[in-house]
Amino acid sequence: MQLVQLWRGLMAAADYRRHWRTLTGQPKLDVVFICNVRDEAERALFYKPGATSRCQENGPRLYINGVAGQIRGINFTAAEMYSREGRKVAKLAFIDAVRWAEAQGAKVILLAASTKRLFGRDGLELKQLFPQLIFTIGDNGTAQLLCADVDRAIASSGLARPRILVIGPYGILGSAVCQHLQQQGAHLLGFGGNDTYLREFAESTGITVVHDLRDAGPVDLVVACTHSDSARLSAEHIALLRKANQKLLVVDVAEPANLDRQVYRSVQNDVIRQDAGNAWSADLNYVLGHLTAKQLMLAQGTVFGCFAEALALYHAVYREHNPTALSRDWFDVNAFNQALVAEAFHSLRIGLPQPHCFGQPVGDWTLWHHAQPTVGEQG
Repeated sequence: MQLVQLWRGLMAAADYRRHWRTLTGQPKLDVVFICNVRDEAERALFYKPGATSRCQENGPRLYINGVAGQIRGINFTAAEMYSREGRKVAKLAFIDAVRWAEAQGAKVILLAASTKRLFGRDGLELKQLFPQLIFTIGDNGTAQLLCADVDRAIASSGLARPRILVIGPYGILGSAVCQHLQQQGAHLLGFGGNDTYLREFAESTGITVVHDLRDAGPVDLVVACTHSDSARLSAEHIALLRKANQKLLVVDVAEPANLDRQVYRSVQNDVIRQDAGNAWSADLNYVLGHLTAKQLMLAQGTVFGCFAEALALYHAVYREHNPTALSRDWFDVNAFNQALVAEAFHSLRIGLPQPHCFGQPVGDWTLWHHAQPTVGEQG
């Protein structure tokens, strides 16, 4: 905790852009990303012992082309927000955070991490409380980037019509990537921990699903869109899913990771894993640079796709005065909203980062342990 307090103090002192904004009467912030803590370890890192549930903390500050963003943390884990009472208190804490953000001058608020559905699927309560603000869950930007990540991974690895397993295909991101791949005629298979949602997904899309990964058979690529305990990849799953003499390609957009660090270390010779759904811009700067980026386990210039969407929406609405972006419901993930975000990304020169796995560059895309098979053997 002492190191975090030192980092916060250094960040506040080094933020010359904030100082200039204050001196010139500008709002301190344009965008605020409100998020919960991942787990107890992260809570211990960022909050003092005994901190109450209504306690909040400031996180990393970042800028892109004059747009100022900052994380505001609420003291809840995802598990604590699942209970009725926990959800009730977490909503109050979130509203406190929005009031803080508005007082700093922010116009765009991101419901980050596990807060996305804290106010339901439409966020109506928030919108009614703060009609002057733009709220987004950021998943249109993440979906657009995830689809681009999957396309690049397939092209980089040299796979020809791969057999693809999507974990969590019925969620927001899983649905988006399945629709994208289905339009390309990809050979798709779905799996998830919720049997009811999985059956409904199969009925509505016609995509084959399995209720047990032991029934999936070998695949070339896994797109992991959930970190649910009931759908996490294990070393046993990797052994079952990968083809003989071939590494399994895993594109992991889940946060926390579906294929976590511990499992990855045990299977890394049989897997090429890539973090997905992140954005990059040469114009994006963290206050204190790499030191602050490391707090998010990201490289300098890289930001989560949902953060990038919130920054791009502010730029589109308040710098480019785009009325369409202002009028859209950013809790709704659809092709039109994704196209709008893609335009906003282009305007801010936001694109894909170089592929990374837990902060390390993915340098080798060779899937085959031995001689590369012919095209007929790949599919």
